[in-house]
Amino acid sequence: MITIKPLTLSLVIPVYNEEHHIGPCLDAIAAQTDKPDEVIVVDNNSSDKTLEIAKLYPFVSILTEKKQGVVHARNTGFNAARGDVIARIDADTLLPPNWTGSIRKAFNNQKTDAVTGPVYYYDMPFSSVNYRLDHFFRSIMNIRMEQFPFLYGSNMAIRRSAWKLVADKTCVAKKVHEDLDLAIHLQEAGYGITYRPDMRGGVSARRYDDTLNDFSLYMKMYVHTYKAHERQGLMPFVAMTAYTTGYIALQPLRRSYDPKTGKRSIKQLVRGHTPRKNPAA
Repeated sequence: MITIKPLTLSLVIPVYNEEHHIGPCLDAIAAQTDKPDEVIVVDNNSSDKTLEIAKLYPFVSILTEKKQGVVHARNTGFNAARGDVIARIDADTLLPPNWTGSIRKAFNNQKTDAVTGPVYYYDMPFSSVNYRLDHFFRSIMNIRMEQFPFLYGSNMAIRRSAWKLVADKTCVAKKVHEDLDLAIHLQEAGYGITYRPDMRGGVSARRYDDTLNDFSLYMKMYVHTYKAHERQGLMPFVAMTAYTTGYIALQPLRRSYDPKTGKRSIKQLVRGHTPRKNPAA
């Protein structure tokens, strides 16, 4: 009788000044019903208490990447990972208890090379249902996956064997979304990407704290990333327009919402939230 060896799973988390998010993120990992085989936190020059907090979790391995930028931190973590599958989230990601178990099940299918899924925004109103909007947009993108492949860095996983074959080809330009770039290189190498609606994670809506100009520049990176790889078409513009429209519609809700109390107020609307410093700056 042939015994199939269970897949091992590494979970990589790039961090830069994440003292307010890394604790809850690691708490959610500790609560997984199917524990990852290793958890790698890659510090990218944090100057706050991020590392101090991460060191409180004995299952965490901490690496350092001095070259500023999430792509460099990601690469350091991915290159060090020893699991058959490399999962990737961000420090503001909150995983449901069955997330790692679902990842392992997905990769039991030998045809699965990479997976990604939708998210909900836990620090926005109606967090139990707001993922439907995110899922709607990603479902549209999934229809054009062949021409415009995508992965979402806050909620994704790939086979380590696939990473090894494309690692040296991935781009490090600041105007390129590193997760979309990785998706393109995987596809060009013949690997398939699966969008799984059931692979849901929670993330912060802190991107909505940016000014409209900064948010728009961030969204334009969608177009630039595909254009840099000679992927021409309307889909990147549709995605950019959809998310920018979402920002305009939802930013007042985010601004007026206090995640600590779960309530909105005029006082909070006037005060707003402090935008996060760009990790790549």
